[in-house]
Amino acid sequence: MRPQVLICSYLHEDLVGRLIAEVPEVDVVYRPDLLPVPQFGADHWGKPRELSDNQIAEWRALLADATIMFDFDWWQPSAWREHSPNLAWIQATQAGVGARAAAMGHTENQVRITTAAGVHAKPLAEFALAGLLYFVRELPRLASQKESRQWQNGASRTLHGQRALIVGAGSIGSEVARTLGFMGVSCDGATRGSRILGRPFERSVTLQDCDLGEYDIVVLACPLTEETTGILNKQRISAMRNGALLVNLARGPVLDQEALMDFLESGHLGGAVLDVATPEPLPIGHPLWDAPNLLLSPHTAANVDAENARLVDLFTSNLRRYLGGEDLVNSYDPFLGY
Repeated sequence: MRPQVLICSYLHEDLVGRLIAEVPEVDVVYRPDLLPVPQFGADHWGKPRELSDNQIAEWRALLADATIMFDFDWWQPSAWREHSPNLAWIQATQAGVGARAAAMGHTENQVRITTAAGVHAKPLAEFALAGLLYFVRELPRLASQKESRQWQNGASRTLHGQRALIVGAGSIGSEVARTLGFMGVSCDGATRGSRILGRPFERSVTLQDCDLGEYDIVVLACPLTEETTGILNKQRISAMRNGALLVNLARGPVLDQEALMDFLESGHLGGAVLDVATPEPLPIGHPLWDAPNLLLSPHTAANVDAENARLVDLFTSNLRRYLGGEDLVNSYDPFLGY
């Protein structure tokens, strides 16, 4: 029987057509009328539709036939054992799927899962660079002076010559290091254990052994696991250099958010750039909204117009590998959590 590929979140029809044309050995099923309505081009969550009983029955029949899924089932994702007995592989649309996969019961490799690692690396590196330049080149001061009609001489810092610690040296962390390196920033990489890193990193360190006071910039780009939850805690933030900048591209729970707010209030940190928070969405009235020297993105820094095309490129490559019996790219390990 030919593999049945079920697309479980929005894709532009041109990309679906490209997938069908490039991997004709599989049957691709795309029913956008049964999927959540996207709010933007790269929206893989969307707003659920009000489906009739017949439409739900149609979707359940498609789940039952699926061998491969592009994205997790949007309807009842935790019931995959019951609804999708033929399921062999899920291509996720997220780089960090650990918490989501565990919540759905994907804990023992019963179904292969591949992540979108690498797809979001460049957009996130751009966001990190933009946020750092926002503080280093004092863009808030320039905006304030313009607002108050002040033509005032002054000087700002430069990224060139600064030192950064990148916590997590995967595709995102490596791309951040490459991007900052182009700006003249020396980047060290912190990993689990004592893994040796080459370029774009200058040195390989562990967070446990390094001196955070040596760095002007700390970037969190690690997966969320039991080991990394709260890894940048109050003690470690206090050890950072006075005026240092912090970037979190990982997940909210990696960072002690209360300690972050305290150190921003005191001025110990020069600024923070967050693409993530705890909880998400951040509720009205949460103190993080009022934290000084904070640039906050609602976990959208990776959402760019080219995202789905890159995801289809990755999925197409993995489909060919799957059909050829080769190892898949970005395989998720439920025992490691990434």
